[in-house]
Amino acid sequence: MSFEHHTGDLESPFRRKLLLGTAALSAASLLPPQAFVQQALAQQFPTAKVSTTGLAVTDSEVTVGILHSVTGTMAISETGSVEAEKLAIEQINAQGGVLGRKIKFIQEDGASDWPTFAEKAKKLLVNDKVASVMGCWTSASRKAVLPVFEQYNGMLYYPTFYEGLEQSKNVIYTGQEATQQIIAGLDWVQKTKAAKTFYLLGSDYIWPRTSNKIARKHIENVLKLKVLGEEYFPLGSTQFNSVINKMKLSKPDVIYAIIVGGSNVAFYKQLKAAGVDLNKQTLMTISVTEDEIDGIGGENIVGAYACMKYFQSLDNPNNKAFVSAFHKMWGDKTVIGDVTQAAYLGPWLWKLTVEKAGSFDIDKVAAASPGVEFKGAPEGYVRIHENHHLWSKTRVGRARTDGQYDLVYETANLMEPDPFPKGYQ
Repeated sequence: MSFEHHTGDLESPFRRKLLLGTAALSAASLLPPQAFVQQALAQQFPTAKVSTTGLAVTDSEVTVGILHSVTGTMAISETGSVEAEKLAIEQINAQGGVLGRKIKFIQEDGASDWPTFAEKAKKLLVNDKVASVMGCWTSASRKAVLPVFEQYNGMLYYPTFYEGLEQSKNVIYTGQEATQQIIAGLDWVQKTKAAKTFYLLGSDYIWPRTSNKIARKHIENVLKLKVLGEEYFPLGSTQFNSVINKMKLSKPDVIYAIIVGGSNVAFYKQLKAAGVDLNKQTLMTISVTEDEIDGIGGENIVGAYACMKYFQSLDNPNNKAFVSAFHKMWGDKTVIGDVTQAAYLGPWLWKLTVEKAGSFDIDKVAAASPGVEFKGAPEGYVRIHENHHLWSKTRVGRARTDGQYDLVYETANLMEPDPFPKGYQ
């Protein structure tokens, strides 16, 4: 059973049935309507039935974990994820929670350090016994925690677009994998810009290196085009003048940039200072969302293209309500990027899956995940595939001076996720 996201929807058939079935409880009928529904749900789903493996579930609460970097070089990217997850939890609680239980969260800081992520994941699963974790950003952090989630049988909702080549019973990947972003984006830029030469850049860790490996294979083997250069920089790097000079000399049709976190601020400022006009030099990024532009400054990246599945400027009712709620909770000046939106999907998809499973038990939630759909997604609509990735649209945006993106392209239909594309292993 899946549920649409309607705030305060007390009149759904499911809830009407509950209300009718518990109308005889005269004491409960004195409660406010939302509390009445919550109590009725909790009684229909007793703790002993919905939590059989010792998770942090009581008759009135269920505890989840939030695990992101709020310090270090990745804080610029991950803070939005934390804010989105807290907003989703607040909205879910306002609707009565999950199976009649309010969501409580325990937040840990991965501190932009992969061993710290693994240590905190173990704490959340073993000590706190959380029913799920919303967390990680970089692939390095996800790779660090994955053995922990598999060993202790936890459930991670991972929000970042990533390189693919992974699938786990213990992870729901709410961002895009390579075929939905890297390959689709390269096809668009080649076709639209008649591009023949590319220069690949990235931060020096697993996601950019693997993504550029996939990009190079696609450029050379499928599109039959040329890569003029490929360079990597340690996380937190601020010196890009040398590679900028090389690119100015080699004149690639497309700069393909997968630099992450705070390094983006230095890179785009130095690019502009070197006289590179992104309205004339095509640059495509798959790592700069509105969150990063907030630090970069719109004037330093205007004209660049980004291939994502979500932009804050998307014009649909779900997104307007989401942006409004986000600004109300976190301030009008906050911006919302692709990963922030994908992080917002995590608590909602978990809630819907728990309700479909009728249980918080990890194995039952994992088994119930395929086919769960969230019609209230700000990006429009998403559905969980059998491979635990999401069906979603691919979009291309162009950076504006105000730090937002203009939507310039989107796929007509949802793209099926394929984390293991043939020929790209």
